[in-house]
Amino acid sequence: MFELINQKKEHLDANRPLPKYTLKSLREKLILEWTYHTNAIEGNTLTINETKIVLEGITVGGKTLREHLEVLNHRDAIKYVEEIVQKGEPLSEFQIKNLHRLILKGIDDEYAGVYRDQQVFISGAKHIPPAPFLIKEKMEQLLHWYNQAVTKKLHPVARGAMLHALFVGVHPFIDGNGRTSRLLLNLELMKDGFPPIVIKMGNRLAYYEALDKAHTQEEYDDFIKLITIEVEDSLNLYLSAINNKI
Repeated sequence: MFELINQKKEHLDANRPLPKYTLKSLREKLILEWTYHTNAIEGNTLTINETKIVLEGITVGGKTLREHLEVLNHRDAIKYVEEIVQKGEPLSEFQIKNLHRLILKGIDDEYAGVYRDQQVFISGAKHIPPAPFLIKEKMEQLLHWYNQAVTKKLHPVARGAMLHALFVGVHPFIDGNGRTSRLLLNLELMKDGFPPIVIKMGNRLAYYEALDKAHTQEEYDDFIKLITIEVEDSLNLYLSAINNKI
């Protein structure tokens, strides 16, 4: 499953470091698209061009304060992910809660970075997240799974995809679980030198169906394949910069 992306990543690695301004423009493009699509999946109505304007510090008329904050907060959360990668810090509960705190900052400060104390349901999904009193235990189990030697031996794409799926299955927060899970997925990929990926709004149905299958049947192949396609897409973007000698 990973042979082609391994080859493409090897080609990318062989051409690193990329020119400074090429990297800058790639980063800006991915931050915009990642922020737009991850928020659109959750119902944010800002267009990609409106999202760009908000990232530049300009208010868009007719849009809610929450929608503006979702853009700015996600940008800050990406910066935090980049800091973790640069420092080489291992995944921790503190990081997960901090990512979530950034996502909900100014939107729902009471629950920002705090595990839920109420039962929640995932719209359109057969899977029902665990009861609130089980959250702490489930998150400990998630981190235990992550730190096992067998997990460390998984391909980074499979490991990141499963981390995302398992996290969403627990659904530890009142709101913002989807955005946090996609940040965790990219955190895992970036640690291994992959560019961040964008799960696109147009793939939302397949994305949700693959997640629900993972949660109800413990069958992760469809979800991993979906993530693999997005990984290849991001690698192609970076390789196009090499091929075009931008």
